[in-house]
Amino acid sequence: MNEFMWPDKPNPTAFPVARPGLPIILGCAFTTAVLALLGLTVPTLLALAITLFVVYFFRDPDRIVPNAGGTVVSPADGKVIAVETVDETPFYEGECKKISIFMSVFNVHVNRIPHEGTVKEITYHPGKFIAASRNKASSDNERNAIFLETEGGSHITVVQIAGLIARRIICTVGSSQTVRRGQRLGMICFGSRVDLYVPVETEIGVAVGEHVKAGFTIMGVLP
Repeated sequence: MNEFMWPDKPNPTAFPVARPGLPIILGCAFTTAVLALLGLTVPTLLALAITLFVVYFFRDPDRIVPNAGGTVVSPADGKVIAVETVDETPFYEGECKKISIFMSVFNVHVNRIPHEGTVKEITYHPGKFIAASRNKASSDNERNAIFLETEGGSHITVVQIAGLIARRIICTVGSSQTVRRGQRLGMICFGSRVDLYVPVETEIGVAVGEHVKAGFTIMGVLP
């Protein structure tokens, strides 16, 4: 068995960009072109810098995914800010373990499925836009929860949470859909957080302060 696999077909372009970012990139590029035609040097350079940053933000690199059975991979790029056992939560029935990942504006913001299985339910909750690094963000901010069930009957929940700057949560999977480990599930625009809920018996493989990559870093192994 191969040690790694491709969850999605590799992109044919050298610098793949997430589709939701294309209108924003084109808008920034158009503004830059107009300012350049008007001969406004300083505004043109500023607009060019913004355009390049937006392109960088919406980058969507292909990822190879660990192929070992039972492994749960990170649903997001970023820094682990919490690893804890939770007794009660609307995102998981019974005791579970919760791993929180903070994504700065410099991280890849495309989210990925942590384990193969079936999407049982997707629930969206409107809310506030406080800093995603704060603990209250999990319960107070705008969020989108994706409930998964593995073939072995384990339950996993991924919660996309908007942040202080983020104003758009995108989810590209649907209820009853069969998904693969590492498959793209959507993205959150401009700084945010993702919470991962797994069975309490899961052997966690990351700690607070570690930097993880969506689809690549092993967060734990299911019981």
